[in-house]
Amino acid sequence: MPKMTVLEMTQDILNDMDSDSVNSINDTIESLQVAAILQTTYHEIIDSRDQWDHLGQLGQLVASGNSELPTHMTLPDLVQKISWIKYNTKDALADKDTYVNITYKTPTDFMDYVNARDSTDTTTVKLVTDPESSVVLMIKNDKAPTFYTTFDDETIIFDSWDLGLDSTLTTAKSQWHGYKEPVFSKVDSYIADLPSKLFSYYLAEAKSVCFNSIKQAPNAKEEQRSRRQRYQMSREKRRTQVEGAGGITYPDFGRGSKK
Repeated sequence: MPKMTVLEMTQDILNDMDSDSVNSINDTIESLQVAAILQTTYHEIIDSRDQWDHLGQLGQLVASGNSELPTHMTLPDLVQKISWIKYNTKDALADKDTYVNITYKTPTDFMDYVNARDSTDTTTVKLVTDPESSVVLMIKNDKAPTFYTTFDDETIIFDSWDLGLDSTLTTAKSQWHGYKEPVFSKVDSYIADLPSKLFSYYLAEAKSVCFNSIKQAPNAKEEQRSRRQRYQMSREKRRTQVEGAGGITYPDFGRGSKK
């Protein structure tokens, strides 16, 4: 079915419930209730999977710009999960770009790795004090990054950078792929960020909830339709290859969808 605005879905549901017709979701208490259920239902659908292809995006990390935090970088807002990070490791300005995958380490493994370095080596090791924890990190300053981690699901910390090329890791040399956090807007013209093929399930699920919650009268037909669409969605989920399979670990930033 084609995608529908919040108003169109609200009107469709109200019509099936034999409720008053509206020209805006703000017209009646009931239409506002339906819009709220559409919002909740949308986030429940999004939360049913770890990742949705249509929410994927490419981007660059934000550099600290601070020579005391040379390998600290951050993600833009509303990024929920990262699948990979690459960094340009070319040795000189005139060289061709050479983007390589930077491997994620869990915080424990990352700390074990950097703690094994020689803190007295003032030539190739910089002692970086993390501003959030005051913990000192031994960061190599003579090579491109190899590993990264995150301690707070906000800041990305790399194990090294090449001081001979840059004073810090730079935004321009970074690349990432991840999944954005969807934002639902309760306005008439908003169209939920879902693939078209899922709108039948979305509408059926919302109708079922509306009949139960607002009318206090279950609608067997809509519940059956919802179950059928949910089954189809689950089959497609199993056919989707999950990134990170095969023992590779990626960080989940755990930014749950706003209800």
